[in-house]
Amino acid sequence: MDANLAVALDALLAEQSVTRAAARLRTSPAAMSRTLGRLRRILQDPLLVRAGQTMVPTPRALALRDEAAAVVRRLGALLTPGTGADPATLRRTFTLQTADLVGAALAPGLLLLARQEAPGVSLRFRTEELEAQPALRDGRIDLEIGSIDHVDPETRVEELVTVRMVAAVRPGHPLAEGPLTPARLADADHVTVSRRGRFTGPLDTALAEHGLRRRVTAALPSHLAAMTLTARGDVVCLVPAALPGAAPSPLTDTATALGLRLLDIPLPLPPLTIGMAWHPRHAADGAHHWLRAAVRRAIRTPGDPGR
Repeated sequence: MDANLAVALDALLAEQSVTRAAARLRTSPAAMSRTLGRLRRILQDPLLVRAGQTMVPTPRALALRDEAAAVVRRLGALLTPGTGADPATLRRTFTLQTADLVGAALAPGLLLLARQEAPGVSLRFRTEELEAQPALRDGRIDLEIGSIDHVDPETRVEELVTVRMVAAVRPGHPLAEGPLTPARLADADHVTVSRRGRFTGPLDTALAEHGLRRRVTAALPSHLAAMTLTARGDVVCLVPAALPGAAPSPLTDTATALGLRLLDIPLPLPPLTIGMAWHPRHAADGAHHWLRAAVRRAIRTPGDPGR
């Protein structure tokens, strides 16, 4: 089956002229005449016959004309690139994998955008238990958001925002008074965040270069748990914050809501890049385009991302 024959048949029956049909399809009259001959053989009907200086359709051609036009319209719709989805008409549930702090920072803005633009969209947040597994490839999650360093080779990755780590303490903590030095920071009790229970990280490497070592009293699997413990005790935890000169980051909202004091660390720590990853089968999908755009707005815009 040759779809070009359907297109040629539609042009011939609509124009009732080999010359005009050729012009419509931007080909030569000779080529269109050969195509008409092929159509006559396949359909076993002359289709267009001479009547003086013009050509007139046969009864079979008249019967085929509307159907040929409909087939060509359907082919055009089938082969036309997607124009995107209307968020207002979406009825979808998207699954996002994030760390708890990233999920807490994103959820308010994403839910607001969904309510305003895509009320039929629901969001399912999953923790990082599927990290380092082919969850994007398998379709178990639609989007992974966080520090992306373990994806499959074909996975698409986009950097969203770069943040720095600051020290967080409760109001009245001794570190909140006076200048913060590496020695004072090392003397305080710390909690770390690690799903694997690790007690060390980049801060320990930076302190070691000054001959210092901190005391970690607990390793917690959750940023929110670490910040809650910090708000209630005399420990220090690390919190992501915007780079100097950048707009405030939603990733700091929870620490602010808990009343934590954020202190610049007087040591060179590596920045942290937050990105999102998705499988290429969703790259051109209109609904996923809306989702990714909403994530960009929610994580980069302080306050109301819908404005």
